[in-house]
Amino acid sequence: MQITGEMLIGARAVRGSAAVLRAFDPARGIEIEPPFGGGDRADVELACSLAGKAFDAYRNIPLATRAKFLEAIADNILEIGDVLIERTHVETGLPKARIEGERGRTVGQLRLFAALVREGRWLSATLDSPLPERKPLPRPDLRLQKIPVGPVAVFGASNFPLAFSVAGGDTVSALAAGCPVVVKAHGAHLGTSELVGRAIQRAASDNGLPEGVFSLLFGGGNEIGEALVAHPAIKAVGFTGSRRGGLALVDIASKRREPIPVFAEMSSINPFFVLPGALDKRSDAMASALADSIALGVGQFCTNPGLVILLDSPPARVFVESLSVALAKKEEQTMLTPGISAAYRAAIERRSKTSGVQDLAQGVQTDVSCPARPVLFATSAAGFLANAELEEEIFGPTSLVITCADIDEMIAVAEHVEGQLTATLQLEPQDYELARRLLPTLERKAGRILANGFPTGVEVSHAMVHGGPFPATSDSRSTSVGTSAIERFLRPVCYQDLPAALLPEPLHDDNALGLWRLRDGEFKRA
Repeated sequence: MQITGEMLIGARAVRGSAAVLRAFDPARGIEIEPPFGGGDRADVELACSLAGKAFDAYRNIPLATRAKFLEAIADNILEIGDVLIERTHVETGLPKARIEGERGRTVGQLRLFAALVREGRWLSATLDSPLPERKPLPRPDLRLQKIPVGPVAVFGASNFPLAFSVAGGDTVSALAAGCPVVVKAHGAHLGTSELVGRAIQRAASDNGLPEGVFSLLFGGGNEIGEALVAHPAIKAVGFTGSRRGGLALVDIASKRREPIPVFAEMSSINPFFVLPGALDKRSDAMASALADSIALGVGQFCTNPGLVILLDSPPARVFVESLSVALAKKEEQTMLTPGISAAYRAAIERRSKTSGVQDLAQGVQTDVSCPARPVLFATSAAGFLANAELEEEIFGPTSLVITCADIDEMIAVAEHVEGQLTATLQLEPQDYELARRLLPTLERKAGRILANGFPTGVEVSHAMVHGGPFPATSDSRSTSVGTSAIERFLRPVCYQDLPAALLPEPLHDDNALGLWRLRDGEFKRA
């Protein structure tokens, strides 16, 4: 499949004329052909208008057709083959094995949502039979189902060029819900975005879907994104990126004539608690694995363990020394973009100059382009609690060790941190009492709590939650990974005494779709 540098608006390929954009190879430090045409507000208007016109037709197609559409996208992505892997590798500097794994995750979540669409439980079909003889007032016939909210704007993420991008979790969950999608591609992987976008465009055409179900826009600066969120046809936004970027979109969305929800994943430092029993039993192995987690993917994961919290003790000091030695062996590696690399190095320099912070270890310096050198810092709990800057996320392979004088200080640190995507407990049975004291706080602070694991790795499944209280996300009630992500793009509608001939099919008495439904308070297929 050839990369042309064109945007995909509905069924068309459109050459943007507002700017000339070029993809960049961070490993070699050079621009990559071909040039891409950046769009303008007229392109946003066209894409959003087509999405608005397509909405009712798309949301009312049979569930089986919608599921086949998602499966066709998965098939088409696989059909691109090595061309996709190579282009993504060049644009991101990520190892090909990592990209192949991410492609598998992307295809897997498309197929998972296709199965969810067919099963239909997300419709929440609910029927309350009429009670005409009830006193003092009769009950009408009441039926409920969830419907899609409308066209969704999706912003591709820098750190997951496939799984959180054009055909990533936000896009697939919105399409599964019945929402047309307009994607703004991330500037760090333009060619990758076009390849995947064409896979979606072809799947839409092959399944006879209305034009406007999917569009892909390119654009430099903020103009395209701002115009997209402000457009009246857009009814929700999916975003993964910085706190500053996410809050800017939230602000635009809240000031519209019709405010809309922005589901923004933004900032998380993912506290990692190492409890005494775990230190006694497996200190060295845990230190080595934690160093691997900190450096994994050059630290460019939103679940990177940015805080390591433990009680001061001789075993704790041995653990910290082992962690320092393990991280010092990690080599400097290439980050996704020159901007991300520069931001990382500037943040590391600021932290190294912070009063009360000790530089414990630095990785092996190399001559790579867009470098990020692993660094481990340490401070006391008192120092952490007194300095708000130490809570700021540093996007890259670094972590901050916090040593607590006692249990109360550890709990104070847990209470102090902002909302998080994850919190991890390394523990043994003798630590359970301490864990019970920590858990109520961690439940209020994080969307996912791990025991004896490492947060860098998110399973795409029914039970997964990839979200959390602010600033981890802009809406703690939702997740961007797992089948529950579909709930972000649905809303309930109740039908009171509507004639049977006008009811949506999921609410028909005969239940021809075979859905599990809540009927008069009981779940049944009837």
